[in-house]
Amino acid sequence: QVQLVESGGGSVQAGGSLRLSCAASGTIFSISGLGWYRQAPGKQRELAAAITSGGRTNYADSVKGRFTISRDNAKNMVYLQMNSLKPEDTAVYYCKLNGRFNDYWGQGTQVTVSS
Repeated sequence: QVQLVESGGGSVQAGGSLRLSCAASGTIFSISGLGWYRQAPGKQRELAAAITSGGRTNYADSVKGRFTISRDNAKNMVYLQMNSLKPEDTAVYYCKLNGRFNDYWGQGTQVTVSS
């Protein structure tokens, strides 16, 4: 069974930075794709950034150049460094692991960016 626990959310002013962390349990971490998704109030959940098991990354256009996803397979951790934050980045951020048969989600962490 895979469990994901996010941390690092909080409140920050526009232009600031936050680093989200996601700790994963289970033995499939190193062979799994990982992603950070976000859901703003009244909106659908959307992909912010993803990283393959081989380290290839993909970003939503809205966060390119500002967010960086990374992973540490030795620690079963995935990170999202968020710089130059904007009020429109305000959302609950979720960590996702793409398992072979199932996808796994964390409980989410709130990020609030004030102008």
